[in-house]
Amino acid sequence: MEYKIATLDDIEATLKLHAKYQIDSIKEEDKKDGFVTTAFTKEELTQLITQEQGLFIAKEGDEVLAYVMSASWEFWSKWAMFRHMIADLPKLEYKGMRLSTQNSYQYGPICIDKRVRGTEVLPTIFDFSLKEMSKRYPILVTFVNQINPRSYEAHHRKLGLDIIQEFEFNGNRYWEIGCLTLTETVK
Repeated sequence: MEYKIATLDDIEATLKLHAKYQIDSIKEEDKKDGFVTTAFTKEELTQLITQEQGLFIAKEGDEVLAYVMSASWEFWSKWAMFRHMIADLPKLEYKGMRLSTQNSYQYGPICIDKRVRGTEVLPTIFDFSLKEMSKRYPILVTFVNQINPRSYEAHHRKLGLDIIQEFEFNGNRYWEIGCLTLTETVK
C-alpha cells in the first residue's frame, strides 16, 4: 500500500471510491458501516490538491482504497455546514487554546474501501495526513453525524480524537471532535 499526497492524476480513482460510499450513491446495505455525506466534483478535488495539498490517499496499483481530505477553513467555507462551524470556532477552546481559522483546520471526510477496513489503513492514513497538516496547523477539527456511529467509534476510540462539543445543524446532531497535530504544540 502506498500512502501519498494526491496529484491531479489521482482524481478519477478518488472519485470512483467516493461514489461507492457517498450518501447519495452508496448501496443501502453498506450505509450501516459508514458513509460520506458531502458530494465532491472534479473541480473541487483539483482545488483541494493544487491550492491546499490536502488530499491524502492510500493506493494499491492504480486503485485508491482510502482517502482523507484536510484543508483550511477558507477552502471549506463555501459549504453551509462549514460556515456554521467557522462562526462557532471563536467560542470554543481545546487544550487551553481558543480555536480559530488560523490555528485549526477541517479534517475529513475520510473514506476507506470496505475491503481494507479494520486493517492498518485507517491509523496509517490518519497519521500520514496529521503529520503533513502539522506543518501548517496545531489543531485538527472535524465533525461526525450522530447517525454515523461507525465513524464516531473509529475517530474517538481508535484514533483518540476528543469531543469538543455537540451541536445541531440543519436538523441533524453532530459531535465536533479534534486533536493536537503535534505532541507538543506551541501556544
